[in-house]
Amino acid sequence: MSPDNVSTLYMEQFTINGHEVVDGNVKPTGNGAHVYVPKRWRGADVKIIRTSDPNDE
Repeated sequence: MSPDNVSTLYMEQFTINGHEVVDGNVKPTGNGAHVYVPKRWRGADVKIIRTSDPNDE
């Protein structure tokens, strides 16, 4: 058992069937954040996967 002040990061692997991938950054907006995708994706179902730890700037 690990002490309470030690955290461990486990990377997960996902398999997703799709049509296109956009690699980008999350932009702060108001009290939240946005991920921008091409306009032609409007109305499509999308999935967002976080691939790194957020930096608290």
